[in-house]
Formats: sequence, structure tokens, C-alpha cells
Amino acid sequence: MIRFAPAFAIAVLIGPVAFGLAATFLPAFGYLPTLGGASLNLEAWRQLLATPGLAGSALVPLAAGLITALASLATVCGFVAGWSHLRAFQALQHLLSPLLAVPHAAAALGLAFLLAPSGWLMRLVSPELTGFLRPPDWLIIHDSSGLTMMIGLYAKELPFLFLVTLAALPQARPGPHAAITASLGYGRIAGFIHGVWPLVYPQIRLAVFAVIAFASSTVEVAILLGPTNPAPLAARLAVWMNDPDLAMRFKASAGAVLQLGVTLCALLIWIAGERLAGRIAAVLRLSGRRFARDFAPRLAAAGAVLLAGAAVFSGLFLLALWSLAGPWRFPDAFPQSLTLATWSHHAAGLGWPFAVTLGVGLASTLIAVALTLACLEHEARSGRSGGRALSLLYVPLIVPQAAFVFGLQLFFLVSPLDLSFAALTLAHLVFVLPYVFLSLGDPWRAFDARYAQLALAMGASPARVFWRVRAPILLRPILVAAAVGFAVSIGQYLPTLLIGAGRWPTLTTEAVALASGGDRRVIGVYAFVQLALPFAGFFLATLLPAIIHSGRRDMQAAG
Repeated sequence: MIRFAPAFAIAVLIGPVAFGLAATFLPAFGYLPTLGGASLNLEAWRQLLATPGLAGSALVPLAAGLITALASLATVCGFVAGWSHLRAFQALQHLLSPLLAVPHAAAALGLAFLLAPSGWLMRLVSPELTGFLRPPDWLIIHDSSGLTMMIGLYAKELPFLFLVTLAALPQARPGPHAAITASLGYGRIAGFIHGVWPLVYPQIRLAVFAVIAFASSTVEVAILLGPTNPAPLAARLAVWMNDPDLAMRFKASAGAVLQLGVTLCALLIWIAGERLAGRIAAVLRLSGRRFARDFAPRLAAAGAVLLAGAAVFSGLFLLALWSLAGPWRFPDAFPQSLTLATWSHHAAGLGWPFAVTLGVGLASTLIAVALTLACLEHEARSGRSGGRALSLLYVPLIVPQAAFVFGLQLFFLVSPLDLSFAALTLAHLVFVLPYVFLSLGDPWRAFDARYAQLALAMGASPARVFWRVRAPILLRPILVAAAVGFAVSIGQYLPTLLIGAGRWPTLTTEAVALASGGDRRVIGVYAFVQLALPFAGFFLATLLPAIIHSGRRDMQAAG
């Protein structure tokens, strides 16, 4: 049956996106018979274009997508080029890896606690350096330019691009290239850009597109850190899609199509920028300039990486601290006391969102892992790789969620699933499956096939080889991929908000909803629990192989 797994996986990835886009485009042009739209027209677009502040709502996310991707990619390139030869580089890699488990909502809330006028940074320097005895009336969070939102996106996407680049780096053989360019007098960054980056960038290009798509269409980060007057388009769409007036569905659909256009515009600008950057690099190569004195940009890249990591970790620390804080008045740097009162008061309210979060996360992750293993095992037995089909994994990541999740909601409303737990699990699976496949694909293909060949020569069936040889040896990568998928599911906001329709609240939707209330203690409780779940998944992914293979030294090394 595993021969049908690739086709089924593609259907799981492409089917909901295609149905969602179709169910979004048709109402955008007036066709939604259940709400009286029996003919195609442009009335929804007239309403949308008459919306105050629409241009600002579209331009801010457009800029956020491009600036976030450019800043994070430039930082990663400069840091890898300048410091990958040092032992401390490996330590920093292990330090940044856990940040992948941090949901965007938790990271954004932590940064808000850090950067706000009454946040921790201001408390640390007040009143000694600032003279402030009260929080200043500064618009830092929700600034009109979206700068704080871009900082939050940059700090969260930087570790992702960093680890993706590290995974692609060995195939570019950076060591020999660095030696050659150094012998020609090039600085580390210039030698890396001319000799290694052209081999690395094509491998991570789709990941960069995914960063642009997310940054230009994020909902939860826009709500928590973005401007409010006007709000980014994706945040306004979330309001329109949940409006009690059903006639707003037409306008929301038109807005979702516009959001798709904003993301496509950002991608097209980026592609044009790629060509321009290629021509500039060619001119620089022919100019003969070596850029040997590059310590300043190398130091700037290292400082940016350290600062981004410190900001996210500090924000997570503040989430935990606020959840335990007693009286904590500005400008005190720390609370006067620590207490579990907030936890005990809200423990009962955590139960249902926690159960839904855990249930949907486990269900979508188990299905994604099983489907990924079936696809990879079929690939191993048939000897045929996915090839171009692998690029389809990025379709749900590149297409903005707002452009098809709303249509997917309409699809489920008229289907037997009817916004049930199964519908929510399927919606999460669309986003979990790509990350699980991308996490497990390389370790699976790197498996030494001689183990399987030896088992087959001894008379074992292919199924027995899978269960007794391949799966035990690759247990750790399988569990790590499952932990990645679980973390992705926990972080899903818009699919849960729309497909769950309030019936299936999760920790993420509750934390974002509570953010508007301003009670940092309660926000800290929900955000900390949301943060703890993915970290628990990665902890188990590390612990279980060590326990299972505790008496097998070589299996521990292989796992």
C-alpha cells in the first residue's frame, strides 16, 4: 500500500490549498449561492477598495516580507561566512536550534514584554538613566511603520534560515572554496559570496520564499506587534472573516485575494532583486576587489545573531517571570515577590485549550509522520526520489494562509466534517506535513543502505527490514521530525481560529485573545504553557532514544 503514499501526500498538501483558493476566489467575485450570491460581480471589490487605510494595510506587510527576508538572509550569510571556521560556531548552532520550537505568538508576546515602554528594557535603565518614574508615552509596540513587527519576525525567522543554510552547506564544500579564495586574497565574506553562496542559495531558495510569504501575511504577529491604524491586511482579514454580518464574507474573500496578490508581489520583487544581485556580484568579481578587510561586517553579523537570540530568550524568560509575578510596579526591574496565585486561579481555564492543543498536535503529527515514513520507504524500495514533486511541499508554506484557509472554512461548512475536530486536524496537517517531511528526508536518505541489503540477503522481508533495521537506527531523526511537526501544530493560529470557529480553542488562540486584555500575568501563564509543550516534545525526542538504546552503545551513536 505504500506505493499510494506519495499520491496521497500530494493530495493532502495540494487538495486543501486548491479547494481553499477556489472557495476564496468565487465569493471574491460575488458567487456564493448560500449567501445569495448567484452571479459573478465586482461588488466585493468595490467595498474593499472603499475601505479606509487599505493602501497602508497592504504596503506594511509587503515591506515586512521583503525587509525580514533580506535582513535575516544577509545576517545568516555574513555570520556563516565570517565565523563558521570557529569552534564556537557549533556551540551557537546548538544554542539557536531550540528557537525553532518557539511558536510565533509566544515569541511575539515575549518581545512585547521586553520592548514595550513599560517593558523590561525600560525598567532596567529607569529611573537611573532615563529619569522615568512612569512608563513613557512612546508608541513602540504597534508603531505605525510596523518596525517592531519586523523586528519580531526577524528575530524568529533568523534561526530558521540559519539552520536551513547549515543543512545545505556541506553539499557546497565550503572548506576547499574558502582555502582557494583565501589564497587569492579575498576576505572571508567576499570569498564565501563568490565561491560558496551560489551553491548554497539555490538549495534554500524555497525556504526564503516561505519566509517572505509568512512575513507578508502573518496574522498573530501582526495582531500582537503590528500597527493598528490601519492594521496589516492579514489582521484585518481575521476580523472580517469572523464578523457576525455574513455579507462581510464577500469583502473578506476579496481581501484574501488581495493578500495573495501582496505576497505574490513581494515574491516577484524578490526574484527581480535576485537577478540584480547576481549582476552586481558579477561586476564585483570582474572588478578585482578582494574586500580583505571585513572584520567590521563580520562583527556586525555576529552581533546581530547574538542580539536576536538574546532578545527571544529574554522574552521567553519574561513570560515565565510574569506568570509568577506578584506586585511588580514600574520602574522595578523585578517583581517584589513570586507567587503561584495566577497559575492556581487560571488552572481550570487552561484545561480545555490545553487538551485541544495536545490532541490536535498529536493527531496531526502522527498522521504526518506515518505518511512521511510511507513516502520515504516507498522511495527507498523503488529507488526513485521525489524530484520535482518535492517542491510541492512548499506550496502550503508559500501560499498565504489567509488566501485559502477562509475558503477551506467555507468548504468544511458544506462538508460532512462541518468544522469538527477532524476538520481542524486536517487543517493542521496541511502545515505539519511539509515540516515533518523536510526534517526527516535528509536523515532518511543518508541511511547506509548496506544495512538493509544485508538484512534482505539474510531473508528478511522489506517490511521486517523497515521495522527491525531502518526504523530503530533512525529513531532519533524520526522523533525529532515528530517534535518539529508538533511544534508547528501548536503554533497554528489562523487555521485554528477559522476552522475551529471558537469550538476548539487552543493555547495559541487564547494567548492572542488575552493579549488585548493587558493582564501580563495571565498572558504569561497561557504563553508559557504554549511554549512548554513544543519544548517537551523536543526533550522527549532526545530522551527516548537514549532510554530505548541505553544498552546499545553503537545504536546510541547512530540514533
